[in-house]
Amino acid sequence: MTEPTIQPVKPPRSLLSAAGRAIGDFAMIRDGDRILLGISGGKDSLSLLHVLLDLQRRAPVKFELAACTVDPQSPDYDPGVLKPYLAGLGVPYFFESQPVLEEAKRNMDGDSFCAYCSRMRRGILYRVARENAYSVLALAQHLDDLAETFLMSAFFGGKLRTMQAHYTNDAGDVRVIRPFVYVRERQTAAFAKHAALPVVPENCPACFSMPMQRQSMKLLLAEQEKAHPKLFSSLLTAMRPLMQSPPA
Repeated sequence: MTEPTIQPVKPPRSLLSAAGRAIGDFAMIRDGDRILLGISGGKDSLSLLHVLLDLQRRAPVKFELAACTVDPQSPDYDPGVLKPYLAGLGVPYFFESQPVLEEAKRNMDGDSFCAYCSRMRRGILYRVARENAYSVLALAQHLDDLAETFLMSAFFGGKLRTMQAHYTNDAGDVRVIRPFVYVRERQTAAFAKHAALPVVPENCPACFSMPMQRQSMKLLLAEQEKAHPKLFSSLLTAMRPLMQSPPA
């Protein structure tokens, strides 16, 4: 049975502009790229899906786009809406179900639950990209994520680090891009709500039952931004050198 056609939603100019600047500043997309988007069904990855679809239609640089969901086999996660949605949009879709949560409980050693799961999911996305000849993996972390990571690294790791905007993985066969590094979380939340995107609820019970340093950082930043409206602009300036890939 063929899924009914779904028309992509035009993202707001502010969201397209922020993503476009990041893509240009960090030379993320090249002519002929085959891009695999990691899509959980959250507001951020669904927003990035529509930004990339819009860019695919308008940009002079031609690229292919597919999406992949990693199901960690959490009883609270139901991504069933994504398959017909991606089919309706005409986007090739890969679905990988693996007991990530159980493996994390058995195997993580001195690491945070979230960090272990993130590495597991990333490895699965790399494998899907390799098996299907996609040389670029697009992830939907935004400026708030980068700021939280920056503070966590400084506060608890004693290092100045954050997520990189564009880099090549250790194996050297997949480029990882984050087109939303200039985008605020409130922008993706507003777009997802306005466009009635089929957002899948949070999927990891550990995120609610375990203490989370990231949530503490989110609350700290929100409180500071009330008093200092230009906080994230200052943080972006501080983080920019850390967002660049190190010289080869």
